[in-house]
Amino acid sequence: MNGRTTSAETRRRSDAVTRGSLTRASLWTVLVSPCRRVAASPQFRVAAGFTLLELMIVISIIVILATVALPQYQKATRHAKETVLRDDLFQMRKLIDQYAADKGKLPQSLDEVVAAGYMREIPEDPITGEKNWTLETGDDPASLEGGTGIINVRSASTDAPPDGGTPYNEW
Repeated sequence: MNGRTTSAETRRRSDAVTRGSLTRASLWTVLVSPCRRVAASPQFRVAAGFTLLELMIVISIIVILATVALPQYQKATRHAKETVLRDDLFQMRKLIDQYAADKGKLPQSLDEVVAAGYMREIPEDPITGEKNWTLETGDDPASLEGGTGIINVRSASTDAPPDGGTPYNEW
């Protein structure tokens, strides 16, 4: 059949209906168009979407994966910030020492170290997210006049690592 109903076939169907010779199942088959019959047959049936159970299982799996991955992600970002802090402190302390060795005096501020060309800019404290560092000043051992200057630099954060180690401002 080509999917179209001819007028003769339509007459035959209506005659069968009026005579009452059709059962309920055959009545359904007679009244349904050929295209509808093909689409309604089990071998051509197409799933229209996901069931609620399937969606709940997928969402549960996503939640479980997120609860496992989130602490690992937070731990990795914290470790990265601590590593950057250690490196920044090491580099700034080294540059302060180089400045003192070259100039014969300790710098009075980090801006002075930047202005002299030892650093491009003052780095951002990775823990606080700002360019605020705690500067320790002390006597300049190389100064004949007994001057003072920056002898150490520390993080301005009062937080401590999650593992209970030394607070960041004591590194």
